[in-house]
Amino acid sequence: MPLDLSPHDLLRWYLDAGVDEAIGEVPVDRFAASAKAPPRPVAVDAAMPAPAPQPSAPPARHDGGTAAHVAAQCRDLAQLRQAMEAFDALPLKRTAMSTVFADGNPDADIMCIGEAPGQEEDRQGLPFVGKSGKLLDRMLASIGLDRGSVYISNVVPWRPVDNRKPTADEVAVCLPFITRHIELVDPKLLILFGGAAASALLGRSEGINRLRGRWFDYSSPGLPRPVAVMPTFHPAYLLRTPAAKREAWRDLLAVRKRIDGHS
Repeated sequence: MPLDLSPHDLLRWYLDAGVDEAIGEVPVDRFAASAKAPPRPVAVDAAMPAPAPQPSAPPARHDGGTAAHVAAQCRDLAQLRQAMEAFDALPLKRTAMSTVFADGNPDADIMCIGEAPGQEEDRQGLPFVGKSGKLLDRMLASIGLDRGSVYISNVVPWRPVDNRKPTADEVAVCLPFITRHIELVDPKLLILFGGAAASALLGRSEGINRLRGRWFDYSSPGLPRPVAVMPTFHPAYLLRTPAAKREAWRDLLAVRKRIDGHS
């Protein structure tokens, strides 16, 4: 129903309704106008190349470059350790007490790799020294090995807060370091403890239950040949799930056979 108001009363009605600005003589349906209007052309300078798409998460880097660049420059284990201790682009490192580099014999033919340090490992600066480390020692001893005959490290060298699992991004940042670590040690055999280590280094999405007990080959540009890999359960998992020790024992026996030259 049209309003029967004088111009003065109509203006007063507009003010009371919140109208405080006049934008045209007649009303405009903006929705209809935008639907009918053709796309507005965008001017492009032919002399200027289009910007390249930006990655959603650029590689973590510090003043020396990305982790991949830093790791590639290392020519021995001492340089690698120094580079990792100086690398500060990963927030995870800033909450850790130590850079847990490695333990054991760097000249050994067998390299054992876990996921990440726990609280005791972070405190001592050595991998596998807590309860899971004691179990690892017993597992190695069961096939005639010890810390003098293997070399031990982790995919992630810094302890996640509250012993949580490292995120996929954290693993990705650390991957160049453990890759270079393996290249410098140049082992004949890798034992990967736990699904996180197996997935990261083998590039596979299956869980550890599907990967364990099977032989794989690990290759990288800095290795002279592929390295035989046996994934198995992490000692920390075996502490929580003792029934899985039987399968882990089978995996270790397969490692012993490979060491002895049996297929």
